[in-house]
Amino acid sequence: MIVTGLCFVAVTASVKMVGTGVPAAQSAFLRYALGLVFLIPMWPAVRAATIDRKTWALFGIRGVCHSAAVILWFFSMARIPIADVTALNYLNPIYVMLLAVILLKERLGPWRIGAVGVAFLGTLVIVRPGFRDIDIGHVAMLFTAIAMAGSYFMAKVLSDRARPEVVVFMLSVVVPVVLLPYALVVWVPISWAQLGWLSLTAVFATAGHYTMTLAFTKAPLTVTQPVTFLQLIWATMLGVVVFGEVADVFVMLGGAMIIAAISVVTWREARRAKPLTPPPDAPAA
Repeated sequence: MIVTGLCFVAVTASVKMVGTGVPAAQSAFLRYALGLVFLIPMWPAVRAATIDRKTWALFGIRGVCHSAAVILWFFSMARIPIADVTALNYLNPIYVMLLAVILLKERLGPWRIGAVGVAFLGTLVIVRPGFRDIDIGHVAMLFTAIAMAGSYFMAKVLSDRARPEVVVFMLSVVVPVVLLPYALVVWVPISWAQLGWLSLTAVFATAGHYTMTLAFTKAPLTVTQPVTFLQLIWATMLGVVVFGEVADVFVMLGGAMIIAAISVVTWREARRAKPLTPPPDAPAA
C-alpha cells in the first residue's frame, strides 16, 4: 500500500502536467488505452483463469464505477491543488463503509456513525464553504470519491474471486471500452508532450492498481486503508515543490480528521475481532 500511494501521487502529478488542454474524458481514455501494452505479461494468468457469470458481472459493474470516477478525477485534477484532490479522495473508505451498511445490511453502530460525522466535518474543513472560493473541481471530487468507493468495493470482492493480474487486466480492458464514446464526443488534437505525460500516467496507474490489488489479497481494508494517509503528505510536498501550490494547513487538518476517523473505527473493530471486511464470499465493508 505504501508503493501504491507513491504510484498514485505520481499519477496525480502527471495528470496535472497535462492540464486543461485535453478534455477529461479523452485524457482518461488515453490513460487506459496507452496502458493496454502493460497487460501483455498478465495474459497467461487471464487465459488460465476460470471466470463465472457472476464474476463477469462484477467486472462490468466495477468498470462502470471506475469509468465515472476517472472522468471526474481527471476533471478535478486539472482545476484544484493536488493536496485538495488527495484529501477529498480519503472519503472513499467512508463511502465503502456506508455501502456495506446499505448492501450488506451491516450494523451502523455509534463508532461508525461518529466516524462518518468526523469525516464529513473534515470535508467541510477542506472545502470551507463560505470562507474560500469553491471550484467546480471540489464538487467533482466529492462525486469522484463516491464512484471510486464503488470501484474499491468491487476490487475487494474480486480479489477474493480472481488473481490480482486478472482483476487489473479486466479493469484495464473494460474502462477504455466504456470511456471511448465519451472521449470521441470531445476529442481534440494533443501534443507529443501531453501524450508522453499520459503515458507516464498509464505506467504509474497500472502499477498502482496491481500493488493495491496485491495488498488486498494479503490484508483486509482495516489494515491497508490507514496507510494511505502518507499520500497526503507526499501530495502536499509535490504541490509545493513542483507546482508552486500553497501548503494549506486546513487541507492537511481536514485530511487528518478523515483518516483519524477511519483509523479509530479500524482499531476498535480489529480489537473486537470484527474486521470491517466480511468473509471471502461477500463484498468488502
